[in-house]
Amino acid sequence: MVQEETKNNSQSSFPRESAIHILTKKIPIVLQGLNIGAIESLLLKDIQKLENINYIYVVDEKGILKGVLSIKELFRIGKNMPIFRVMKTNLITVSPNTHREKVALLAIQHNLKNIPVVDKSGLFLGVVPSDVILNVLHQEGIEDALRGSGILKHDSAKDFITASASEHFKKRLPWLVFGLLGSFLAAIVIGFFEDTLSKMIILASFIPSVVYIADAVGSQTQTIFIRSFFIDKKMALKSYIRREISVGLLLALSLSIAATLLTYFLWNELLITLIIGISFFLTILISTCFGLLLPWIFYKLKFDPAISSGPFSTVISDVLSVLIYLGVAFIALSIF
Repeated sequence: MVQEETKNNSQSSFPRESAIHILTKKIPIVLQGLNIGAIESLLLKDIQKLENINYIYVVDEKGILKGVLSIKELFRIGKNMPIFRVMKTNLITVSPNTHREKVALLAIQHNLKNIPVVDKSGLFLGVVPSDVILNVLHQEGIEDALRGSGILKHDSAKDFITASASEHFKKRLPWLVFGLLGSFLAAIVIGFFEDTLSKMIILASFIPSVVYIADAVGSQTQTIFIRSFFIDKKMALKSYIRREISVGLLLALSLSIAATLLTYFLWNELLITLIIGISFFLTILISTCFGLLLPWIFYKLKFDPAISSGPFSTVISDVLSVLIYLGVAFIALSIF
């Protein structure tokens, strides 16, 4: 009943993060001609050899996966019933080279405890079990957080967490120095608009709000784009970009209207309200565009796109948002 540990596909030929490296073959596998009674007997006989018994997997004589039956359903069916009559044939499967994160996401989307792995010919290789899926989700969450901070590049999250203090220092310092330089650049930009701020000092109090909204929108856009692209590198990029720009326009319009109404209600200053409304609209829209552009540029330059969602993009977003905001204020004060 338990599939032999023969390797029809060489694991070494697949990426380290692919499904073939995290599957198990110690699962109930039966031929499609057997009836329920015979399968129950085999299951009880081999129970000590099995690592996972969430499902019974049904194959033909060549080992091609034909169907699956939940272990709960097995004991509700008459013993003389052939399994091929009650098994589910509409299966969610992955290939040996499917990235482990995509495997985990498929399990969540379809509410499955295990995900079967089959090769191009349909040969059943094993399953990625529920405990492994949970572990993958945990590790990927940690790695995403570390990459988003510009810390982790190609090391595993486990390696980084257990690294020495000197390794942590060396990996974290460069990005923080870059962020420090970026903050000084933003201060220089603000210095150029000293006269503008002196004419209406209240404008300075809105700088944190403009910077925050730009960072928030840019971070959202980058995170969603990186995750989507990472899971499916063959996705329709033009269609995706059109959708995200549409979302960016709607966000820019909605948030700028909200900011405009709130500013006018609290300060009752028409000119300030105009500056805030236009600034919010432009910074949100541009942050959306950069949230798509930066990861794509990093990918084309053969870098991990996730590192662009950290301090690098934050510096660009901060400087641009301040430049746009004070630029709009300068033009508005010059006209009115």
